[in-house]
Amino acid sequence: MKISNEFGKYNTLECEAGSVFGADAERYSITFPNGYGASIIRNARSYGGNEGLFEVAVIGKDNALCYDTPITSDVVGYLTREEVAAMLANIEELSTLGV
Repeated sequence: MKISNEFGKYNTLECEAGSVFGADAERYSITFPNGYGASIIRNARSYGGNEGLFEVAVIGKDNALCYDTPITSDVVGYLTREEVAAMLANIEELSTLGV
């Protein structure tokens, strides 16, 4: 893994290709002090990937997808880099994840 600054001020971890997301995948992750994070992908099967756009999932406890935030109840696709950065800002501002 290496650090990437693809999304504005947010330093994400760029994950190695060839995972379950496919050899053509770009995958980034970030975790915030509030306990939430994001998984950002772009590949042939992601929403918008064929158009060069990204898909973001909110990550909660235990690195599981989180479907019950005020931001979204699903993954969000068809995002530009700037829209991903805006979504990361919203995730960063969520209340601290309860234990």
